[in-house]
Amino acid sequence: MSDAIAFDTYKFVKHLTEKGFTEEQAEALADEQVNLLNSNLATKADIVIVQRDIETLRQETEALRQETKGNIETLRQETKGNIETLRQETKANMEALRQETKANMEALKVDLLKWIFGALIAQGGLIVALVKLL
Repeated sequence: MSDAIAFDTYKFVKHLTEKGFTEEQAEALADEQVNLLNSNLATKADIVIVQRDIETLRQETEALRQETKGNIETLRQETKGNIETLRQETKANMEALRQETKANMEALKVDLLKWIFGALIAQGGLIVALVKLL
């Protein structure tokens, strides 16, 4: 990594030695100050890399958004088709149930008429028998 900022170590060392530090102490502090600055500050190259990463992330996000949009549309179409299929099946089942109910009612009507006519004949026979007895 190149130096993030320009730091005048000579001036820094000179200032510290004037304030009472030994030259060895001042140089050690200057080295640490340079290391600290360079390790904590971004260089132009670092910023370019981050910008490139951000652009890549934007592109990947857009691709994911488009893919998700396509998946949602596919699911919407499938769901619409499933609903239509279910509607048709339900309609067919209701029609079959209606026909079955109608047939059952017809059969019930025939059975009921048989019982009514049977009861009428039996009642007529009973009336005739009672009239003959009297």
